[in-house]
Amino acid sequence: MQRWRGLEDIPEGWGRSVVTIGSYDGVHRGHQLIIGKAVQRARELGVPAVAVTFDPHPSEVVRAGSHPPLLAPHHRRAELMGELGVDAVLVLPFTAEFSQLSPADFVVKVLVDKLHARSVVEGPNFRFGHKAAGTVEFLAELGETYDYEVIVVDLFERDRSGEAFSSTMARRLVGEGDVRGAAEVLGRPHRVEGIVVRGAQRGRDLGYPTANLDTLAHTAVPADGVYAGWLTVEGEAMPAAISVGTNPQFEGTERTVEAYAIDRVDLDLYGMHVGVDFLDYIRGQERFDTLGALTARMAQDVDEARAKVAAADGS
Repeated sequence: MQRWRGLEDIPEGWGRSVVTIGSYDGVHRGHQLIIGKAVQRARELGVPAVAVTFDPHPSEVVRAGSHPPLLAPHHRRAELMGELGVDAVLVLPFTAEFSQLSPADFVVKVLVDKLHARSVVEGPNFRFGHKAAGTVEFLAELGETYDYEVIVVDLFERDRSGEAFSSTMARRLVGEGDVRGAAEVLGRPHRVEGIVVRGAQRGRDLGYPTANLDTLAHTAVPADGVYAGWLTVEGEAMPAAISVGTNPQFEGTERTVEAYAIDRVDLDLYGMHVGVDFLDYIRGQERFDTLGALTARMAQDVDEARAKVAAADGS
């Protein structure tokens, strides 16, 4: 799969393609339907499927300080789109100047002149151009002039209450600590990524050495508490007990994400980029009367995490 940043990265001589555009944060199950339809149409036409997304999130440029928590960084979104069959991902730098493009100019500069769109696949609520004035209806009108079709995917996956799956829903569930609910929306466990840095090393002293993550900017981090999940290092997913919070036992103030790879006390992960996948909630953040009570509870947490991961793995 090809990855481009900016219109200038698109190869010279790029031919017709099927295009879908959106922030696609999380590549959740609703997104997957749209992307899947774009890939299907591309295969029918014998052309590549291209997904277009933005960096930073448009809301940060339009309303500074309103950047939402991100469910997946751009490299992770590209990986997930690649798994769905996308042939190229174009990340457009969303600048103040870019935000001023009229819907018609956006279509000409991006879809027509650069990607030579043969087909554009979107959800019914897709908006684009200055002040989000462009609609799928307007996109289709321009398609008659510029020789591309517009396919609207209106069959969204929905939860049991009938609410359409969305990035907003997934962010809310993650923020509430309902990682099982978030996984239902995303179609997989929510992942937090970062570089492993040195912390206070209290976990090591207590017999549970943890990988302390320096998380990426704007990461959607679950609510404070203890979780079961996986610590993924260089493609290896290890069962893990995960702690999110300020560590009140030791008067902590900085919010951290730490993962203990169960029964793996020999790991040296400092400086490595890792992923932490959240499977299930175990308990809230607590302060214990003694270190003995803390370590006893940590042992119980690890046992619960081990059992939950084993059940999820079917072992």
